[in-house]
Amino acid sequence: MSTPTTTAAAGAVDALKVYGSGDARVTALNHVSVTFTPGHFTAIMGPSGSGKSTLMHCLAGLDDLTSGDVFIGDTHLADLNDRQLTELRRTKVGFIFQAFNLIPTLTARENILLPLTLGGRDVDEAWFDEVVTTVGLADRLTHRPNELSGGQQQRVAVARALASRPDIIFADEPTGNLDSNSGGEILQFMRHAVDSLSQTIVMVTHDANAAAYADRVVFLADGRVVADMDDPTADRVLDTIKSLGD
Repeated sequence: MSTPTTTAAAGAVDALKVYGSGDARVTALNHVSVTFTPGHFTAIMGPSGSGKSTLMHCLAGLDDLTSGDVFIGDTHLADLNDRQLTELRRTKVGFIFQAFNLIPTLTARENILLPLTLGGRDVDEAWFDEVVTTVGLADRLTHRPNELSGGQQQRVAVARALASRPDIIFADEPTGNLDSNSGGEILQFMRHAVDSLSQTIVMVTHDANAAAYADRVVFLADGRVVADMDDPTADRVLDTIKSLGD
């Protein structure tokens, strides 16, 4: 099994993911190898069906590879049993989804702290305060989701992902359900979490403007990595996407 370098927060080595068989066989990931640097914000982009969400789900341990290897830090996910994988997702990984996935009966504070509560872990109040300040929720902590706007609900989801100080945060179209102003705020919070809180974020997006907040963009097409861009701008990202035929 390949050994990840110590500089990678996560990555895939020769990752193959096949769904179905025979005429229904679909190769979602076609021998993908990619690593993600700690303390960086990386966007994954590509046309519909390019494999970007599949790659994220396999990296995060939400789906299994057909063959190849994925790792988070020095941990190979294939070596873990179900209990260990659940523990890794709870302690080492943060998630932000397009749907906010908040518990409607819990307050914002309770939703933010839910991963810690489920894991029986103590709350680092100083870190909690820093996260809440970062996402601008200090005056909303006693509100339930139905008392919050969509943008505020996604801020709660961002804070929840940050609260356990994970090694890496995976964000799947985190601004997909938001208007441009709210989406921009969320992206600024995520950028700040990387710059000021030393977080590592990998985000799947179809939005060139969202990708421009990242340090790097990895482009997929037909299950393969086809381009890799540092210091992206929205225009450069759009030009690359157009060349991929989206």
